[in-house]
Amino acid sequence: MGIENNHKLIVNCLPLTESEKAQFTRAARGVPQEFVGDSTQRGSMNWSARIPKEFRASVTAIIGNVPPEECSQCPRLEWLQTWSAGVDKYQRPDVLQPGSMLTNASGAYGQSVSEHMFAMMWALMKNLHVYAGNQANADWTDAGRALSPSGMTALVIGTGDIGSHFARLCKSVGMETIGVRRNPSVEAEGIDHTIGFESLEQALPYADVVAMSVPSTPATHHLLNADRLALLKPEALVLNAGRGDAIDSEALAAALTGNELRGAGLDVTEPEPLPADSPLWHEPRCLITPHVAGGNHLEVTERRIIAIALGNVRCYANGQSLDNRMPLKG
Repeated sequence: MGIENNHKLIVNCLPLTESEKAQFTRAARGVPQEFVGDSTQRGSMNWSARIPKEFRASVTAIIGNVPPEECSQCPRLEWLQTWSAGVDKYQRPDVLQPGSMLTNASGAYGQSVSEHMFAMMWALMKNLHVYAGNQANADWTDAGRALSPSGMTALVIGTGDIGSHFARLCKSVGMETIGVRRNPSVEAEGIDHTIGFESLEQALPYADVVAMSVPSTPATHHLLNADRLALLKPEALVLNAGRGDAIDSEALAAALTGNELRGAGLDVTEPEPLPADSPLWHEPRCLITPHVAGGNHLEVTERRIIAIALGNVRCYANGQSLDNRMPLKG
């Protein structure tokens, strides 16, 4: 943060109320701030963000998920605060200047994403996705045996904010939880036992539910491939609300078609949007939602996003270390 406050400019793309703008103005302690967000977007799935051309030469800090190509058009940019937890597209080489800071909204989405995953799990266990399809055809047909989560084991791959929230929901209905993370010595609330990724294959045969909320990295690409899917019980469920490439979608489709799994709940896919010719669309035991689990439909999520950004604006103005700082690649 080498630029003095009187030479800084924050462009704030959050869809703020007038009261919230006043809070950000106070937090900035005299650092100029331009508010360009659209407050009518509150409550909508996606917020849009653009940097007006007249600010691109002078902006030093941006709050919002602007198109990556606009970041490269801002030569003085030293800090980008996203309202998303995922920041893959901003970590690529040549998007941000060397030495720039990138911070995200990790911690804002745990409740919304975990509740979405939990709802998918319940629907698949109770065959609600089947009955919803039958309803459109006035089809009064029994969908067969249902499951109860009580006494089952959830394998939670990724035990950050989302995974921990999901694990706590599982515990509330009598499930045992096993967490998978890079450093198994770090505990997470709601997790009964923690293992490292090197032990994943030993744990998969014990899982009744596999819940994934991992970022997109070379280590997580196709983490669930055909060989690992084959280790699961035939009645197991797979849930993914992290990044779509964590699962080999072709292998998942084959496992579902071959009755090797009870079902899958996907809020993220590879690629996105999921192509119309993907066999997953036509797999009756695959419940698909269009990357909405972490959307801003929940007011509590909006409040948390704004609180994270507000705290970092205060730190930026005071020359302090920023929270939720993410590494750049290249």
